Amino acid sequence: RLPEQQKTSESPLSWFRGVYLPPALHPLNKTFVKDGEWQDIGSTQEKRRAFLQDFCRKYNSRKKLQTHLVHLVSRIYVEDRHKILYCEVPKAGCSNWKRVLMVLSGLAASANNISHDDVHYGKHLRKLDSYDLKGIYTRLNMYTKFIFVRDPMERLVSAFRDKFEHPNSYYHPVFGKAIIKKYRHNADEEALKTGSGVKFKEFIQYLLDSHRPIGMDIHWEQVSKLCYPCLINYDFIGKFETLEEDANYFLQLVGAPANLKFPKFKDRHSSDERTSTEVVRQYLKELSKEERQLTYDFYYLDYLMFNYTSP
Repeated sequence: RLPEQQKTSESPLSWFRGVYLPPALHPLNKTFVKDGEWQDIGSTQEKRRAFLQDFCRKYNSRKKLQTHLVHLVSRIYVEDRHKILYCEVPKAGCSNWKRVLMVLSGLAASANNISHDDVHYGKHLRKLDSYDLKGIYTRLNMYTKFIFVRDPMERLVSAFRDKFEHPNSYYHPVFGKAIIKKYRHNADEEALKTGSGVKFKEFIQYLLDSHRPIGMDIHWEQVSKLCYPCLINYDFIGKFETLEEDANYFLQLVGAPANLKFPKFKDRHSSDERTSTEVVRQYLKELSKEERQLTYDFYYLDYLMFNYTSP
């Protein structure tokens, strides 16, 4: 992880070396796109794909990757009817994307009627790593692969607010207790017992610690390590900042039913203000200048890969 690497002379991009370049980009199949209004979004999509391809070409070499294929595809969901693969990036619209996949696959009639628990704990959707190697390779080569990303700092703050500022029966006792115990001086017994009330600065201390008291979590893991965008050649790159337009354009591309639109509702904590640039700015004020820089360094590759502006 990047902060750990700063102690060496090694480039933070060096872990990309030792991989095969992905195959050449295939043009998107626009057979199902009937309306000319999508032209600008289509043009933006081509630019994103080309930008990522150029990035990967610049920082990759021709050596062989040592990571097992099954690990690379462990976050990818499969929808066989429309032949699509979705790499889940938490806090970038993933709950509603899972709802849409359930509708596409015939598991539900409407995305609006699927509960949060059904989405995340129902085991309705199949992941790519559950197939044998032939099934994995076939789908990687034949299916339309897509990913939705988000400004790294917004995604991080959104994850913190969701998991630590609301009651949570998993993140408080598992992560919260460990974080408070290590990073809060003179913590009271109640905080140590419940793990509730983690401060953002304490959370960042945990994130940047090379000797974390507890491991990483997909909600704040780098996209570069969740979805391996330089190894898996994604056909479509959506952004949370243009979520609705990108999502509905993608649904047209894959021939989804005309009445299926991407849900607009906020999955949980609907009364909370959405995590925006201004909200992020308020949280970053709690950090020192060095902590802010190290947090940016931690997500350096995500900023570069997806052409986000550094904060």
